[in-house]
Amino acid sequence: MALDDNPTDPQPLLEGLAIDNVGAGFIEAMYRKYDKNPGSVGSDWQRYFEGLEQMGDTSGPSWQRGSWPVTATDERTAALDPTQMTPGAAKPKTNGTASSPPASADKRQITAEDIRRAATDSLNAMMLIRTYRVRGHLAADLDPLGLAKRETPVELTPEHHGFSGADLHRVVYLGGVMGIEATTVAELVPILQSNYCGHVGTEYMHINDRTERRFIQQRVEGRDTAISFTPEGKKAILNKLIEAEEFESFLGRKYVGTKRFGLDGGEALVPALESIIKIGGANGAKEIVIGMAHRGRLNVLANVMQKPFQAIFHEFAGGSSNPEDVGGSGDVKYHLGTSTDREFDGNEVHLSLTPNPSHLEAVNPVVLGKTRAAQQIRGDTTRDEVVPLLLHGDAAFAMQGVVAECLGFSGVEGYNTGGCIHFIINNQIGFTTSPQFGRSSPYPSDMGKIVQAPIFHVNGDDPEAVTFATKVATEFRTRFNRDVIIDMWCYRRFGHNEGDEPSFTQPLMYKSIRKKKKVSVMYAERLRDENIIDDKWAKSQTEAFTNMLQESFDAAPGYKPNKADWFEGRWVGLGLPGGEEGDRRAAITGVPEDKLRELFGKISAVPDSFSIHKTLKRVMDARAKAIDTAEGIDWATAESLAFASLLDEDYGVRLSGQDSGRGTFSQRHAVWTDQTDASKYVPLKMISENFKVYDSPLSEYGVLGFEYGYALTDPKSLVMWEAQFGDFANGAQIMIDQFIASGEAKWLRSNGLVMLLPHGYEGQGPEHSSARPERFLQLCAEDNMQVANCTTPENYFHILRRQMHRDFRKPLVIMTPKSLLRHKAATSTLAELSGDTHFKRIISDRTEIADKDVKRLILCSGKVYYDLAERRDEMGLKDTAIVRIEQLYPFPLEPLIIRLKRMKNLETVVWAQEEPKNQGYWFFTEHYVERALQGAKVKPQRPVYAGRGPAAAPATGIASRHAAQQKQLVEDALTA
Repeated sequence: MALDDNPTDPQPLLEGLAIDNVGAGFIEAMYRKYDKNPGSVGSDWQRYFEGLEQMGDTSGPSWQRGSWPVTATDERTAALDPTQMTPGAAKPKTNGTASSPPASADKRQITAEDIRRAATDSLNAMMLIRTYRVRGHLAADLDPLGLAKRETPVELTPEHHGFSGADLHRVVYLGGVMGIEATTVAELVPILQSNYCGHVGTEYMHINDRTERRFIQQRVEGRDTAISFTPEGKKAILNKLIEAEEFESFLGRKYVGTKRFGLDGGEALVPALESIIKIGGANGAKEIVIGMAHRGRLNVLANVMQKPFQAIFHEFAGGSSNPEDVGGSGDVKYHLGTSTDREFDGNEVHLSLTPNPSHLEAVNPVVLGKTRAAQQIRGDTTRDEVVPLLLHGDAAFAMQGVVAECLGFSGVEGYNTGGCIHFIINNQIGFTTSPQFGRSSPYPSDMGKIVQAPIFHVNGDDPEAVTFATKVATEFRTRFNRDVIIDMWCYRRFGHNEGDEPSFTQPLMYKSIRKKKKVSVMYAERLRDENIIDDKWAKSQTEAFTNMLQESFDAAPGYKPNKADWFEGRWVGLGLPGGEEGDRRAAITGVPEDKLRELFGKISAVPDSFSIHKTLKRVMDARAKAIDTAEGIDWATAESLAFASLLDEDYGVRLSGQDSGRGTFSQRHAVWTDQTDASKYVPLKMISENFKVYDSPLSEYGVLGFEYGYALTDPKSLVMWEAQFGDFANGAQIMIDQFIASGEAKWLRSNGLVMLLPHGYEGQGPEHSSARPERFLQLCAEDNMQVANCTTPENYFHILRRQMHRDFRKPLVIMTPKSLLRHKAATSTLAELSGDTHFKRIISDRTEIADKDVKRLILCSGKVYYDLAERRDEMGLKDTAIVRIEQLYPFPLEPLIIRLKRMKNLETVVWAQEEPKNQGYWFFTEHYVERALQGAKVKPQRPVYAGRGPAAAPATGIASRHAAQQKQLVEDALTA
């Protein structure tokens, strides 16, 4: 094997020299070459042979054995850097066992046997080191309860690598690996055990990138890498432990039996988070976006986010976290979020803790989306200024699918956040489920290996080790912008919640827990033994903090929130819309025709050097003709003009979905591909670089959550998620239920996310027909979101622009078409996109039928209108009008009443839909239509249903059956 002749390589023998493979003969030949002219061989070989020569008789030590440490070059980490050594130079003595060879040591010629023996010893020692790097974590002391059965693997013994008896004391040459030139195996093993088998067990050898592996090795390996903090640093850690423990104890005394999902048993989390903020700030972080489940959340809110203790006690007493006039449902106190600014060493960091439901990992993609948006707004292209931090439970991280979806974002363009810091609060149990029943992997963190994230397992009873692990992890994220995981082994002192009896299912675990001292007590004893504190110090800190808690508790009854935590920061200028029919809901969204022509010219021009697909060229020519003639504008053209006009007005536009660049139905073509070299061209970027379109990973749950989070942070961008087919949103139902539909009511978090869901019955079967509009409509209440089913390009154009031109934000769900994308009747004119035009919540019939002649009115929504209109005209019915409900919620009751009042001779009102009766719009719209009929005082007071019967599946998959059903429902609507 060839040598790696990189002079910065600190471990040539381990990863550059395969001595056993090349053979002693080859090495001897290299030595002869070196002996004649040292410069004729690479620097790695030079160092290797110099070490052998200086050892003298390799059968036993001729000088005091030990390493030759070098001066650290990285003051931040005090990592040893053997690459800075001059080969053969004397090394300064830095400890009691190390020395340089005596000056009288003889340099002698080396025989083949010398080489073979020394090479074998070196190789075996290297393999021992490598084995500790790969498997040392298996012997680490991680479980504070001592219940985990962790036997030392035989591969970690010297005997397994050929060393026993006197062999243990024979000098082996390490060539600077671990900062050690030469030592004995007897001295090497304790160093390795200290590095890899103490209270921190490091997994990183699964990482492909050599630079990343060596970064970690330099921080955990060597004689002088023992975890150490200054006396003041140790006091700071102890103080945060006291605050974390006393807060939980205080709540336990004051609110007996009340759920709080306390941090008891995992209090080392608090100083660990402080370390992340401090190290992050020192490395350029300006914001940290945090997500976590309910375990320990109150403690983090109080002791990290600095939420007022009075506010927390006020909530425990049944009070609201917001002023009474704000409204909304609110949420339990251990789901709430907040934001604050913290300063360490002169570096100010903004922290935001994102609200989260009881779906434990659901907040993950939201945090990542928020982070990405904040980076975009800041212009943080290096992704160092905004850092995501996610706290997980062990059972959830191991098995919740959204964890894997979010890990999959880590290196994907459009979703990469520059690395997320994951902190697992490893309780070693789920609710009542032990690890062997909750996962198949040895550790809950193993999921992180799919993205080659380094993993630091750490004993939660050693707060210094926990803080050290978070320090190294944060530095890794800063250096490499990649995900990193801290797996803190701890326990739940009181079970899943404070009212739970955990001994029902885990008697042995809780027998051990009942004997455990508090972490602060054990750590205080340790610092006392080190003469850093005396007995009075910890007691005085505890009393001072407890007194402060009592004062806050006494003041809590009079606590009144003075403002709601929303519409601040980037949301300044936005608010709530007011009444359902208020003027603030309307928006004139037309764009001057000249401006539309100008914008189209920019986004349709083909660069001279670009080889365009011949079919795409015909598409663009057809669009250009429509613009020239000002008529026949199709869906995709209207959409691109909506995007272009918003970009021209300095709004951002972000669209993601599994096929969003081209469009699932080859309709959008927002991204062009050169047919010669496959390079990409995005025409809308000719308007602004703020246009972002991404073909997303094959995920609904994670990607929709990401885009929701993005829209939370950036209300000045039109943020859209597009399903490949509408009912694929099923895979993201948690995000829809827990965030999109209810986030504003629960947490006062407005959001302008747009969901584009292809919908329409064209005989494509149950999975490619329905976007399940009934599910969204069932979630509609209290003006929480908008649901629309546009049937014309101009209405789609206006609803997209309306989303940004109003001074409030609500989620928008649009049932987008499939066959209507190219339907000859579903086109618009340029005039309908211009002037004082706007979105129409209802659209009257295009066929001229006088209101006085209308006897039958068909109400419908979506594509079925075109089937109904075509058949009616075929039949020559002159007394049948069709009105489309374009916005289902908020339901357009007022304009519908106005329209009905004009139909003086109305006899029958029909609701027609393609969807089965138990699906679609019928059950939602029925009572609204009834109210409209009563309000208009027309003869019919109840609508009649026309459509498919109730069905378990959304649609049939048999083409002939679909055609028969479609024909029948149209006939029923027109004649029954």
